Amino acid sequence: MSSILLETKTDSEALLMGNDAISRGALEAGVNVITGYPGTPSSEIVEQLAKVAGDCNLYVEWSVNEKVALEVAAAGSYAGLKSMCVMKQVGVNVAADSLLHIAEYGTRGALVLVSCEDPGALSSTNEGDSRPYAKMMEFPLLEPGDFQEAKDMAKWAFELSENLCNIVMLRSVTRLSHASGNVIMGELPQSDPEAVFEFNGTPMDQMKGPILAFPTLVDPLRRRQQEKLSKAEAAFEESVFNTYTGPEKPELLIITSSVCQLYTKEALSILDLQDRVGLLKLGTTWPLPPKLLGKYLGVCDKIFIVEEGTPFLEDNIKAMAAEKAKQVGIKTFFGRKDGTLPPVNELNPDILIEGITSILEIPFQSVSDGYKAKAKEIAAVGAPVRELTFCPGCPHRASFWLIRSALKLDNRSGFLCGDIGCYSLGAGPCGFSTIKILQAMGSGMGMASGFGKLDQFGMSQPVMAVCGDSTFFHAVLPALVNAVHNQSDMILVVLDNSGTAMTGFQPHPGSPAGATGMKLPMLDIEKLCCAIDIRVEVSDPFDLQSTREILLDLLEDSGNPRVLILKQPCALSPIKKGSKMYEMSIDVNLCLADRCGCNKLCTRVFKCPGLMWDTLKGKVQIDEVLCAGCGVCANVCPTGAINAERVR
Repeated sequence: MSSILLETKTDSEALLMGNDAISRGALEAGVNVITGYPGTPSSEIVEQLAKVAGDCNLYVEWSVNEKVALEVAAAGSYAGLKSMCVMKQVGVNVAADSLLHIAEYGTRGALVLVSCEDPGALSSTNEGDSRPYAKMMEFPLLEPGDFQEAKDMAKWAFELSENLCNIVMLRSVTRLSHASGNVIMGELPQSDPEAVFEFNGTPMDQMKGPILAFPTLVDPLRRRQQEKLSKAEAAFEESVFNTYTGPEKPELLIITSSVCQLYTKEALSILDLQDRVGLLKLGTTWPLPPKLLGKYLGVCDKIFIVEEGTPFLEDNIKAMAAEKAKQVGIKTFFGRKDGTLPPVNELNPDILIEGITSILEIPFQSVSDGYKAKAKEIAAVGAPVRELTFCPGCPHRASFWLIRSALKLDNRSGFLCGDIGCYSLGAGPCGFSTIKILQAMGSGMGMASGFGKLDQFGMSQPVMAVCGDSTFFHAVLPALVNAVHNQSDMILVVLDNSGTAMTGFQPHPGSPAGATGMKLPMLDIEKLCCAIDIRVEVSDPFDLQSTREILLDLLEDSGNPRVLILKQPCALSPIKKGSKMYEMSIDVNLCLADRCGCNKLCTRVFKCPGLMWDTLKGKVQIDEVLCAGCGVCANVCPTGAINAERVR
């Protein structure tokens, strides 16, 4: 992919994933600094630009979290460089404090915030929508509608940011970021910028003064910020990214944005309604262009607003229609709020077909009654259940097995506060339902810190928190410091699997290299914990006996926070490269099957995918293809029927 991103032939065409198109657009804009924190569906943007950093003289960084990533990118902007910060929707919440201040003061060099969002929560814990930040904090918002626009609009976002001297948000969604389409390349610029931070002007001199957040500056800064927003509004009136197709006097006007324009076009094509329905696609969704909208709101009485996420566009267009009621007349709106579209989850052409036909009262049958009946019959039988599960050889399975058994043996109704990562599955069957609280990154530790101070109200339950190594640096450290300072009675278990495994093993401060592969100093989690005067134990989760003893000892200890670091690389980690620690086999003479007191504990409860139950033989088997050779199941089997022969 790096060779395609560096294609120098102007007007050449390439098949690009949406995220790669955004990356190419940033290169065509002359980006210098790229930062981010990994999160699906955004990660590929930083990864691909890191691969070409040496060729293009880029500084590319995986930052410790999204707030720091935005601040590092802002530093590039304040030094006169073109900067881009990349994250997913939940990351914008983490960055929000700095985002507010950066938007209020403004920027120098271009600063583009890319938020790749996840309608339907395909790989997230929520459907968070970052667009309201643009309205609340008063900065421009752009939403590309296809792959060509992803590239072109990314480039334009830098130009717009430079013209306005303010941050600009570019919003993508999963079905654009992770799908692919043809993109015509533009020119790659040649530049050699020099970074200089000027600070000798007055505080209101945006280009040469100190950058200060003082109460006395709030009024003039807000006025300047709103002037920039008005300037953006004027630019949006003429933007080529806002397009209308359809008749002059349509029966229905559909206003849409982002990838929804593709769904809408497909639905209209299937229904053959292009001559009856108008389609206004907005690429500039905050601030809205009032003249453009006023023109098209006046063409018909029925308005259908189609967007991914919350009714952000719908609410703002309704408000504008109310302001322009004398000009455009009274309208009937359809969208998320009236139930024409479902209130949650991502959209698709079928959903839009249903909405359009209901509004226009058009009979439409997508499939025959016979097909529907057959589909209903098959659905009643149901497909085989395929539960979410840890990979074969995943150290998290062993970790939760140990935590659960230790809490059971302790017998004081202890519980575990979870965190966001692969190990979130610790709340499900593959993690033996061990996690009892699961919310935001770092909140497991923060809540455990709170629970650990409730003894004065009679709480005697042991409380534990769990996090990964990347999350430890991202959001857990401040909460751990809080627990140490307030002497909270709790245990933090750090599941150190040597990388940001959930999103593709991106490096973090505990890694030996950065985004571009450059060697960097590793921060040692154990030493960091020791530095804040906390008891720390380190163990291997695959060593069940030793780790269980440590856990029980930590549970017996009390009065202050304690930390257990469970170190074992992820089964899919490049460190392991598919190598096995053990060759696993089954002694069929010792496997008692249903006659065993465990009642198939290995496949019924432990459930590693590398173990299979042979229904014909009534014995457990090793799946040679899936088994990672971690050896843990040999210690789980109560009869010793599973053998582990060390190979390295």
